[in-house]
Amino acid sequence: MTGSPQPMPLGRLQQVVLVVIAVALAIGLLFMRGGIQSETPMEQLARRSVEPEVALTNGKPTLIEFYADWCQVCREMAPAMLELERSTQNRLDVVLVNVDNPRWQDLVNRYDVNGIPQLNLFSADGQPRGKSIGLRKPEELKAISAALMNDQPLPQLRGVGSVSSLEGENTFQASVAQTGPRSHS
Repeated sequence: MTGSPQPMPLGRLQQVVLVVIAVALAIGLLFMRGGIQSETPMEQLARRSVEPEVALTNGKPTLIEFYADWCQVCREMAPAMLELERSTQNRLDVVLVNVDNPRWQDLVNRYDVNGIPQLNLFSADGQPRGKSIGLRKPEELKAISAALMNDQPLPQLRGVGSVSSLEGENTFQASVAQTGPRSHS
């Protein structure tokens, strides 16, 4: 009575070939999924972002974006924001603040975040220059950043307002609906 045939153990050469094939498949899968750096533009910006306190005291104009991971408009604007951050490096600080992170609740309250994405704009000496609420196109972001870097008036864009001192209070000089920080434009 003969039993079922016993499987032959793999030879050394076959084992090496299988390992090489597995490594090649893993590398191919990695590249198909976007490589090692598969972070979204928003994740890259958030990771590269300097602390708001540092940005406002380092002698560079600053753009603080209040955003949320779930905000579609924020995600849509993220590639242009990342390009802005890269192209103005060492001349403008681009800071991301997630409104859903309790760590930043004091900033959300201090800057009266009432919609996202909200951009708060600051001069090189850390003084508020203006605010922008809603989606910004790449050319609008370039115009805003150029005005900040060259210490010029902010461009006349819908949803962009200047900040001025009125009885010691910062006042947003544009018509913006008062909603909650977790709403979006």
